[in-house]
Amino acid sequence: MNEKIKSQFIEYFTSGIKEDSKVKIGVEHERFLFTGKDKKRIDYKVLKRLFENLKSNNWSPIYEGENVVGMKRGNQQITTEPGFQCELSGEPLDNIHQVCSENYKFFEEMKKASSGLNISTISIAFDPYNDLTEIPKSPKARYKIMTKEMPKEGKLSLDMMYRTCGIQVNFDYTSEKNFEKIFRLGNYLTPLSIGLYANSPFRDKKLAGFYSYRNKIWQNTSRGGIMPIAFENVTFEKYFDYVAKYPVLFIIRDKKYISPTGQNFQDFIEGKFENLSEKANLNDFATHLSTIFTEVRLKKIIELRSLDTCDWECFCDGPAFFTGLLYSSLDEAFNIIKKWKKESVMNAYLIAPEKGLDTELEGKTLYEWSKIFLRLSKKGLVKRKKENKRGQDESIYLKHTENVIKNKKNRAQLLIDKYNKKNNLDFFNNEKENFSHSGL
Repeated sequence: MNEKIKSQFIEYFTSGIKEDSKVKIGVEHERFLFTGKDKKRIDYKVLKRLFENLKSNNWSPIYEGENVVGMKRGNQQITTEPGFQCELSGEPLDNIHQVCSENYKFFEEMKKASSGLNISTISIAFDPYNDLTEIPKSPKARYKIMTKEMPKEGKLSLDMMYRTCGIQVNFDYTSEKNFEKIFRLGNYLTPLSIGLYANSPFRDKKLAGFYSYRNKIWQNTSRGGIMPIAFENVTFEKYFDYVAKYPVLFIIRDKKYISPTGQNFQDFIEGKFENLSEKANLNDFATHLSTIFTEVRLKKIIELRSLDTCDWECFCDGPAFFTGLLYSSLDEAFNIIKKWKKESVMNAYLIAPEKGLDTELEGKTLYEWSKIFLRLSKKGLVKRKKENKRGQDESIYLKHTENVIKNKKNRAQLLIDKYNKKNNLDFFNNEKENFSHSGL
């Protein structure tokens, strides 16, 4: 590949470098929307009515052809996933107080917009009620292509698309070296993230045999998993070289999606793409990066993708936990994980969805490691000195993790305890999960 052309794509990552004082936190939060007492997933007709009602709060529609596929307001977006899961993509914010406030306001707006539509939600990361055949499909063109292509390399890819919900946390980086530490730490701590924030123990109204069935799904998804380069001294160039070898999933031209023919992104850069005479540009690169679904990925931000969607008790907790580690206790945390072997991390990663905090990693259980990294996270959040109006720093949002460690039970285990009392999911009907539960 021409080095000059290659450098232009590497510069895409370099342009994301921020000053220490300007780093932000962005959170994307996915939710299932159900209609009726039978917990069927909403269809496109209901979604359009929901979006129409949101207009009163200054949300504007996003169209794909004649179809409304999302809403936007400033730097915020509400978008739909393949099975009409609803995702709030928040704007980059200074602190966790703002992240929590943003999502609280979002839920209040959703509650109001849902009035009269018989819509409800539960805080769960894998749909426990509906199988693939029962779930309505989004009209978005990219999802039609993904539905066809993704199962070719990952047997549970469609379950990922239509039956999972997660929380993605986005972080800035201040240099290439800083990127490397955040990227590697995020990957190495993926097993711990799974153990602490597991919230998907059900499938088909029964126990799935996993605390985080969502993460088990993602481990068997095309273009997912942990990148092998996470265990190396990774640079922007090395990351580019790795992702350029991924097949192109689709290309967008004139707002139309062009299906793949098997070439990778490097072929596209070199003008060897069969369906298009043009060579890849930076917009194509951004699109390509968004179709790589690894546990941690780089765009112009670093995105952590291993957290199960959870209730308000823990929603702010996961972003806070990693903010403390990645922004203020990075060197201390990195000095711990850099000694870990790839085999140990990968083994823990594969086991954690089933065994949770009992999973072993480098001579300790994830439960033991959780106490160590919680201390570092709390230390980091206190050090950041980001206070709310009551003078409280961001460490107040670590209560969920503290309770998990204190009780030696994650949320999935608590849900399993409820299920085992009556062998059904009726307890969800008694939880405050109809857009009215703020937790604040």
